[in-house]
Amino acid sequence: MKKGDKILILFIVMLSFFSFAYINRYAFSEQEKYISVQVDGEEIKKILYDEQLIGHTIPVQTEFGYNLIEIGDEQVRVIEADCPDKIDVKQGYISRIGETIVCLPNKLVIEVKGDSSEDDIDIMNY
Repeated sequence: MKKGDKILILFIVMLSFFSFAYINRYAFSEQEKYISVQVDGEEIKKILYDEQLIGHTIPVQTEFGYNLIEIGDEQVRVIEADCPDKIDVKQGYISRIGETIVCLPNKLVIEVKGDSSEDDIDIMNY
């Protein structure tokens, strides 16, 4: 390997790193996001992030079971559930648009969603 090859490899690695950093910072900016709580496919709560909600818990009691949701600083998690495996509790916080917490026995889905206009380019499919 010659000196020029090493410089080319270093340049490509640095370009990849900066591209990745740019995409994470600007392409996935999450300005207008909210929490969607769905039970059995129907949205039962839409929670907008607010500083006053940090630390609050929201009980979700349905015919399928019980879950307790905790709101953090632009993040959400399930802290208590009556399902047998408690995978939703073990998952921890979610905060990025598109992330979900699912409790199958209780038919609960918690998803972080974002408000975006239809004219925006979908960077994932572009």
